[in-house]
Amino acid sequence: MKTLVTLASALLLLAAPTSWAEVYRHVDAQGNVTYSDEPIKGGETVKVKPVTTITLPKPEAVRETQKLREEVKRKGASYDELGFAYPQNEQAFHSGNGTVTFEVHSSPGLKPGHKYEITLDGQPVGQSTSGSVTVPNIDRGTHNAVVHIIGRNGVQVKTGSPVRFTVHRPSVAR
Repeated sequence: MKTLVTLASALLLLAAPTSWAEVYRHVDAQGNVTYSDEPIKGGETVKVKPVTTITLPKPEAVRETQKLREEVKRKGASYDELGFAYPQNEQAFHSGNGTVTFEVHSSPGLKPGHKYEITLDGQPVGQSTSGSVTVPNIDRGTHNAVVHIIGRNGVQVKTGSPVRFTVHRPSVAR
């Protein structure tokens, strides 16, 4: 049995270089394109990009991460309140250059090693330990913002209620 496995492995190694063969491209007089793994007279070599592979984490690592997140969320329950002081929900305001300064608060105050993170329309836009995050050049229109408290290990500890606000900016269209 061991000999059979060794023989099969050797045959696979011998066959492997053919799977890395070059690809050739040829265009005939009528404009028809032909690809081949054998050289074609008047053809050119095509560089084929390597295939992207993704290595998934081991199940044990995923379980450890889930345990860590659950533990952090339990500890995050010690924050009673988290939200925006500015902008308020459904607020509309003018901002000529699109700069908005988000003001957030929590009760109790932020613990050592924790940060506030603001997400705007689902994308993180800034972090702060002071409770103030300034975001420049926000497009005019209606947006959704959410504040999170991030623990020292980068995991979200607490999430506040989202706010929806509208930014009015001058139009560049004439």
